Amino acid sequence: QVQLVESGGGLVQPGGSLRLSCVASGLSLDYYAIAWFRQAPGKEREGVSCISKSGDSIYYRDSVKGRFTISRDNVKNTVYLEMNSLEAEDTAVYYCAAKWGDVDGIWASFHYDYWGQGTQVTVSS
Repeated sequence: QVQLVESGGGLVQPGGSLRLSCVASGLSLDYYAIAWFRQAPGKEREGVSCISKSGDSIYYRDSVKGRFTISRDNVKNTVYLEMNSLEAEDTAVYYCAAKWGDVDGIWASFHYDYWGQGTQVTVSS
């Protein structure tokens, strides 16, 4: 059974940092590109960042460039999202998603094969 499990969310003040983790089981991340998506209340799900199978290619949405860093450890079957200088607009449920094969950008959500259950990130003073 394939599972993606996110963790690391929480409540943080503006300007603070969080590190999200996505641990995969039932599949080898060696064969999957991994993306982080987020969905705020009343808004559509949006792609935040994506990393290729090898980790050589990385993509970010404009609003998080310079603040968020995606990385992966295929030995641990884990992908991370380091989030710094958090803003209230970053408040959302964050999901990781796995896509078989590789990507050349943050592809639309329907391209992804497996999803985690999400972890809540709240940025508030």
